[in-house]
Amino acid sequence: MDKTRVYRGWEYEKYGDYHENLDPDWSYTPTYLKKIYYVRLFLNSLPKGIKILDAGCGEGVLVKEYLAKGYVIVGIDLNYASKFVLRGNILNLPFSDESFNVVLLLDVFEHLPYVDQPQSLIEINRVLRGGGVLIMSVPNLAHLNSRFNFFFRGKLDRTDIETNHPGERPLWENIKLIKDAGFKIIKVKGITLTLPFIYRQVICRKPSWFKWLHDLLDLFASHRFAMLNIFICEKKGERR
Repeated sequence: MDKTRVYRGWEYEKYGDYHENLDPDWSYTPTYLKKIYYVRLFLNSLPKGIKILDAGCGEGVLVKEYLAKGYVIVGIDLNYASKFVLRGNILNLPFSDESFNVVLLLDVFEHLPYVDQPQSLIEINRVLRGGGVLIMSVPNLAHLNSRFNFFFRGKLDRTDIETNHPGERPLWENIKLIKDAGFKIIKVKGITLTLPFIYRQVICRKPSWFKWLHDLLDLFASHRFAMLNIFICEKKGERR
């Protein structure tokens, strides 16, 4: 590998390739695994000739996996670079207009400040072909336990510290931003039902033991109350 292409910034500098080497007792692991399960279901349904962009892909877990399967997929991330991942900013993507059929934006949007979020969606819209699909996963600040905590304690239950998630929003704000950027929302899938006490005090304390409980509760994870939502969106315009 060309060592000049290797870069690790932000959390990757401190923790290494933590998505690729997943800690079973990371509190987010059950949610991450469920999210990746649904994304794989979608990707596996696609013909291999279409062009896919994984924007904000981190270590490029899906990029490596689907390149090996014969898909045409490109990964880009501001805080990571390797032979699989191009270092670049999703606010100014280094691709021409209508370059991709599908764009993945997985657990990225919340890391952007509010002021930059509309621009990121405009850029993704630009590089997508007409009728192209955006698959976007983003936390819901108004998930069930967050509502419970705010009502009884006056505190929100954020999915990470404010400095890591400066753009975390409730569901309805994310919906508005997606629509304002020229996308039609086809489907919203909720992941992780944060049942008060059970989620934080049981599942998050020992995720490797209680993943089964997480997955059982996930059957009831309405997108209005889920901690994470996957949006399947279509770019408006003539399909190409």
